[in-house]
Amino acid sequence: MWNEQKSFFSSSETGTLFVVPTPIGNLDDMTVRAINTLQTADLIAAEDTRHTKKLCHKFEILTPLISYHEHNKEERGRDLLERLGRGETVALVSDAGTPAVSDPGYELVQACTEQGITVVSLPGPNAALTGLVASGLQVQPFLFYGFLPRQKKEKTEALESLLNREETVILYESPHRLRESLTLLASIAAERFVVVARELTKQHETYIRGTAKELAEWSGTESIRGECCVYIAGNSDPIKHDEPAWWSLQTMKEHVETYIKEGMQSKDAIKQVAVDREIQKREVYQAYHVED
Repeated sequence: MWNEQKSFFSSSETGTLFVVPTPIGNLDDMTVRAINTLQTADLIAAEDTRHTKKLCHKFEILTPLISYHEHNKEERGRDLLERLGRGETVALVSDAGTPAVSDPGYELVQACTEQGITVVSLPGPNAALTGLVASGLQVQPFLFYGFLPRQKKEKTEALESLLNREETVILYESPHRLRESLTLLASIAAERFVVVARELTKQHETYIRGTAKELAEWSGTESIRGECCVYIAGNSDPIKHDEPAWWSLQTMKEHVETYIKEGMQSKDAIKQVAVDREIQKREVYQAYHVED
């Protein structure tokens, strides 16, 4: 059964979970609405309370803080749901950017929606889109993937799949794994155009643009700092695994005749049809001559 949430006209006695983006580097990107929301909430659930305390000090936010991160999200999530159920307002923040996007928060949001607790998401800073619009690559459509798997086998499989996509692909990568990922990317598609954006919105914001091979070479000469966004140009000629074969609506006789019209001898055409359809040559021969 469908359900409807009217975010600001709710008669529910439960509280509201506000998902609040925070700056990804430049504190001037904090919005007035985000500041007001944090100031008026009953509680701020923060990925790292030490980090969020600095933000609160900057904007004179006195709201109590509680930790909510990858390692305590189940236990702390239950506590937050109880508070929300009692009518409290909770603001969810991560260390930088939008919560639940490669950061903790998804499970809490899902639990709230399942229990009929209002969830309000504020617009604000996001590294993936900030870098995409200045990357010089096609902006639409794009595919956000986030962090690649850590193990080489799984990482290779993920990259091979992503490199077959027509969309611009967006990855997040940590500075100490960037070189390894770019080197692996170059080994699969050396000439694919790639953009690395680092230190976004900060004083040393930098975009590095070039082929995968060139960026792999660049990463070997640099001491890389700060979280990075990697943008991979889409594949202009992807492999279409699910497309039906051109001959799929033809009878075997029509299939053979198509090759004959292209100049093949009948015996060669029959042989090729058998290869196309992955069947025995005699089956094609019998079908072709019986129909004849």
